[in-house]
Amino acid sequence: MRPVRRRHLPSLGALATFEVAAKHLSFTLAAKELNITQGAVSQQIRLLEKALDVPLFIRKHNALELTPAGADLSAAVAAGLDTISAGVGLLRPEAAPQTITISATNGMAAYWLKPLIDSFRPDHPDIGFVILASDEDGAMRNYSGVDIALLCGNERSEVGETLHYLFPEAALPVCAPGYLADHGPFADPQDLNRANLLHLHERHWSADAIGWQPLGWEEWFRAQGASWGRGASSLTTNKVGLLIEAAIAGEGVMLGWQHMVTPLIAQGRLVVAHPAQVTAGRGNFLRCQTAALQRPAVAQFVDHLLASLTRPGTPEPRHDG
Repeated sequence: MRPVRRRHLPSLGALATFEVAAKHLSFTLAAKELNITQGAVSQQIRLLEKALDVPLFIRKHNALELTPAGADLSAAVAAGLDTISAGVGLLRPEAAPQTITISATNGMAAYWLKPLIDSFRPDHPDIGFVILASDEDGAMRNYSGVDIALLCGNERSEVGETLHYLFPEAALPVCAPGYLADHGPFADPQDLNRANLLHLHERHWSADAIGWQPLGWEEWFRAQGASWGRGASSLTTNKVGLLIEAAIAGEGVMLGWQHMVTPLIAQGRLVVAHPAQVTAGRGNFLRCQTAALQRPAVAQFVDHLLASLTRPGTPEPRHDG
């Protein structure tokens, strides 16, 4: 058989830089992820285009688009790098420390992810976790070392990714048992206007890691056909965790995200102040790097996360709203 002549390839480093720039459609975000300057990214892309003798990006004012050739190359490079990553992983000694890197928002990390890690580790004490939590930086989910990203929105999977739908973005009023006993019941939605309503500040929703229309008291009252009185509140913050802790402490009623507060309700630390929910027509997703799923530790933890959705004390996946 005639031997196949090895192709002449451009720099693998340049191809890897191109893959990140194509993913973000931004040299600035690519530079941030790769921890190099924007100028270095731009230079590597120019050299790659020169080596291939074809433009890969359409450069517009403050925007990038892939050319048809760029889109084809992006898919091929992503698949190739995943294959290389998986091959390198097979060479690592089995005794080497196993670490899973996960990105999420602060609230999701603290009140949904961390309890599931805690329930996973007794049977897998040799597996460690890196949690990259942020409500401010949406680029965290695309950091090259992330195995699993917990996302909210209307997501789609890209080449080299596996996407699992978890549950809808739904919220309902919750408070401490003592607060409900002292100030309730709140039989009618309008009754909640006499409660101390804890607010999630609009800054939370305008952060790069969130980037969605608010899901707050105004939306909840409107969904119930009621009017929000906009009374004084003891706490308004852009941090979900601060609201949850204030609600647990008996300070007032918060609009609690179902997936975060369901375990706290099961523990008796919170109760439902009114059963009506509000949904935003968006969902929560688990995005896995396909190459990472070839590592037993990652695959086992993903199975644990998905199995938790059907266990008591956790929200079941639904497609309402």
